[in-house]
Amino acid sequence: MFDFSTPIDRHGTWCTQWDYIADRFGRDDLLPFTISDMDFATAPCIIEALQQRLQHGVLGYSRWQHEDFLGAVRHWYQQRFNTPIDTGMAVYGPSVIYMAAQLIRLWSAPGEFVVTHTPAYDAFYKVILGNQRQLLACPLHKDGDQWRCDMAHLEALLARPQTKILLLCSPHNPTGKVWSVAELQQMAELCERHDVRVISDEIHMDMVWGERRHTPWSQVATTPWALLTSGSKTFNIPALTGAYGFISDDAARDAYTQLLKSRDGLSSPAVLAVVAHIAAYRHGEPWLDALRDYLQDNLTYVAERLNQAFPALGWQPPQATYLAWIDLRPLGVDDSQLQQVLIDREKVAIMPGFTYGEEGRGFLRLNVGCPRSKVEAGLDKLISGLRFVLGEV
Repeated sequence: MFDFSTPIDRHGTWCTQWDYIADRFGRDDLLPFTISDMDFATAPCIIEALQQRLQHGVLGYSRWQHEDFLGAVRHWYQQRFNTPIDTGMAVYGPSVIYMAAQLIRLWSAPGEFVVTHTPAYDAFYKVILGNQRQLLACPLHKDGDQWRCDMAHLEALLARPQTKILLLCSPHNPTGKVWSVAELQQMAELCERHDVRVISDEIHMDMVWGERRHTPWSQVATTPWALLTSGSKTFNIPALTGAYGFISDDAARDAYTQLLKSRDGLSSPAVLAVVAHIAAYRHGEPWLDALRDYLQDNLTYVAERLNQAFPALGWQPPQATYLAWIDLRPLGVDDSQLQQVLIDREKVAIMPGFTYGEEGRGFLRLNVGCPRSKVEAGLDKLISGLRFVLGEV
């Protein structure tokens, strides 16, 4: 029913991944597997809803506090996560990271500490340090194919008097870790013990693979919390802007809303983003289920190709996300040398792991949210580059 295999030319569309690749990699003739959007057209039900809205012709100020939107959100959480969600706690914003920044400023003061698991999505470093807070890193440890959190170390960080916030990524980007209910409950207990608030970024919640299930933070929370998310990753609509979330504390929710309206002048959402979310959450399941199958097949293909070429890797697909977090440490390659070869010799752009912090050294983050033909071309280039660095060609 849905075609994910036919490439769509994104050149000339002001596309960050394709048109502005030189900003990060220094040249514009590279095959990109970088920023976490997909090369697929969004769900037809969304396109149809947007077209109907545009045919109306009036694009004036709008609102999101209505049953059309909130009911669609409740439906999605019940349908996909078997979770009742209190939309009386709902808030809206232009992006998840913008909303996280607001809450960091609300719940901490300059110089105070925010804990996050590393390696971390690079925007986490920016939003913490850019708001003059100090980042306390809790490194995840690779144990076979699993990523584990040292809960004793996490507690030591949370127990520091200046620690005010745990900034959680669930599922975790870039490792693709899906937090178990037991892990989430333990983190919730530790945050309660040390009076630490939680901001949970759950934007990858719909991209969990196999038998694993995503558990929203609202299901385990014991201290004041915020759950922030969007359909932008799931349905490939980030250019529309628009995110939403839930803030448990009435005072914090009111304060957040006032900051948006009074300080930042954001009293009206992007109406097309509201339309898109309603259509996605009411009618987008068949498309998403087909997409999920396609993405999982892409990840399996990456594992087969890499392990055939380099058996020492034994790489397995992540538990979540369409971002292949590839551990190249068994090959002993130099990160900087590999990047030079990939860019200058192979003409491919793949995010180096050190983009996500020191714990990311020795890794690559490869975006497989694209037609298989592009994944095949990217793997050809990656394998060729690795063989060149290893002196095999």
